[in-house]
Amino acid sequence: MKQKDLALIVAIVIVSGFVSFLASGWIFAKPADRQQKAEVVDVITSDFTLPNSKYFNPNAIDPTQLIQIGGDNNPNPFGSSQ
Repeated sequence: MKQKDLALIVAIVIVSGFVSFLASGWIFAKPADRQQKAEVVDVITSDFTLPNSKYFNPNAIDPTQLIQIGGDNNPNPFGSSQ
């Protein structure tokens, strides 16, 4: 390798390093204002207001109740009588 080739390679490395440093600073630029605003949360209380009766009917069917179909209380419905 000649002396001119070595000098050219070193110059290209320095220029490309400088350009990549400037480009990375431009791409990954930090915002000037680093303060962030936080949303204020309301205080949790034990007060509970009843829902509007227009939407929640107190006389509606309660889906959490157990439903029993038929009156047979056979303790062994699928077994044989031995």
